[in-house]
Amino acid sequence: MPVKTNRRGSASHTASVLKKQNRTYPERWDLTHVAEDPVQRFEILAGEIEAKVSRFESARARLSPTMEASHFHSLLKLSEDIAAASSRLSAYAYLWFSENTKDLAARSFKTKVEERLTALQNRLVFFDLWWQSVDANNSRRLMTGVGTLQYHLETIRRFQPHTLSEPEEKIVNIKNITGRTAVHSLYDVVTNAFTFTLTVKGKRKTMSREELTPYLRHAEGRLREAAYRELYRVYADQHDLLGEIYKALVNDWKAENLQLRRFSSPIATRNLGNDIPDKAVTSLLRVCQKNAGIFQQYFRIKARLCKIKPMSRYHIYAPHRTEQKSYRYQDAVRMVLDAYRGFSPQLADMAEQVVREGHIDARTRPGKIGGAYCYSIVPSMTPYVLLNFTGEARDIATMAHELGHAVHGMQAARHSIFTFHSTLPLAETASVFGERILSDALMTQERDTKVKQGLLLNQLDDIYATVLRQAYFVQFENQAHEMIAQGATVKDLAQTYLAEVRQQFGKGMKVPEEFQWEWLTIPHIFASPFYCYAYSFGNLLVLALYRMYQKEGATFVPKYLDLLSTGGSEAPQAILAKVGVDMASEDFWQSGFDTIREMVDQLEQTL
Repeated sequence: MPVKTNRRGSASHTASVLKKQNRTYPERWDLTHVAEDPVQRFEILAGEIEAKVSRFESARARLSPTMEASHFHSLLKLSEDIAAASSRLSAYAYLWFSENTKDLAARSFKTKVEERLTALQNRLVFFDLWWQSVDANNSRRLMTGVGTLQYHLETIRRFQPHTLSEPEEKIVNIKNITGRTAVHSLYDVVTNAFTFTLTVKGKRKTMSREELTPYLRHAEGRLREAAYRELYRVYADQHDLLGEIYKALVNDWKAENLQLRRFSSPIATRNLGNDIPDKAVTSLLRVCQKNAGIFQQYFRIKARLCKIKPMSRYHIYAPHRTEQKSYRYQDAVRMVLDAYRGFSPQLADMAEQVVREGHIDARTRPGKIGGAYCYSIVPSMTPYVLLNFTGEARDIATMAHELGHAVHGMQAARHSIFTFHSTLPLAETASVFGERILSDALMTQERDTKVKQGLLLNQLDDIYATVLRQAYFVQFENQAHEMIAQGATVKDLAQTYLAEVRQQFGKGMKVPEEFQWEWLTIPHIFASPFYCYAYSFGNLLVLALYRMYQKEGATFVPKYLDLLSTGGSEAPQAILAKVGVDMASEDFWQSGFDTIREMVDQLEQTL
């Protein structure tokens, strides 16, 4: 195992650490860092962006493949300024909306920002279209000296076969605001307003989904089952509405990407955006399906350890009997920061900066958007993190995950706003690695065999949820897009989903009928088609990288930090090639599952 160098140091360093341990961190974020009074000053801020857009437009007549490189570079700098100002305004609107999706003022402002920025963005469409038309020789000449912006420019050209005319692109942009974005916002508004009723200790309680979720992992099997039944009862009651929302989003995806842009398949759109070859995604999904038996074995072992009989889908997240503990938020922050510091003081300092500056909204509240996310707005700004912290052990892992996203963006802050975000599959690298750091730190500190057993169960639960489960979501999406194109009903989709889940768990585990509605509860399926394979990709990649860390110790850390610092400034294939990864190789993905199998075997030896 790697040496934890942070455990040593001078007396002054020790005093500094103790001082940090006594610090109380803010639990609500401060949005004043994003933009100065953007609601009252909206017209001023939007006007400043518009003035820059007008300057950019004025250069249109001078665009030429033979233009001076210096003039081209000046335009790129101006486009970065426009993107940064737009990102700040857009971020404020979304962060405010996230605080309370029922807040009419926040919803109205979000809509106003989206409409205004879309109109301005439409005035810039001409540049991408012109850049795609430049011949290869002149494009290479103009890209000389642009630094890591080169990959951004190459990305624009990569979309050339699927780009429409300027008027068509403008229409699509406008349509997306009143169409796709509006329909998805409706899903958010409807589902975030859902309430659930559960009887706990003889008392009926009404709660939000975030408040219900811990009961899905409750120590009492009766409560787990009741929570699942209630979750799917509420969603099933609205299956007509939610199903029609989904079908509308799928048909919109098909109309734009297959019919207009001529992509070969629905998922090919996502793959090109991620700059991941179709072959690599196909290999990943195939290997995931082949290895479903590893998790079927795991859940049989878990059933014996947790004394669950018979095992069913209700109980896959049953906690180990040593897990029944609630954590204070401040303690959870310190646990995550200590774990990060054991790996890299540099990353720990970045993570602490996020919480110290008041860039985390931690607690669950009525109306607050569900789940968790990290929003890296511009390279120069500390990212914002949304959590729904309820004191569960899993909430600590979520914190480590989202702070991983944050430090990834901060580590890549030297890049342009166009290249500091990594592409989607690599975007999960630092977040999942952060979870592994936390798990490893807890395992190293723990002496009790039963507690270690519980930690191993936690890790395997998480790996299942973020590898196999996500891959099966994408397999369902592949089928659903095809079925909807052929006129399938919402109930047809539900039956197909149920068959996929039952195939995933095998004959040894019962999957009750109500799980046919699970797909209605997955926001990514609605918001970002085929997004979920990024989790499978990222988690299997991290299993390989973490194994390197365990073998190499401290010498691995600089290589990892260098990988993060690349951000999105190079193609994913090129970034991963530096650490010896061939993403199209089924053998590579299988090596990740081999690691998982070793963990399952290790757990079985504790029986």
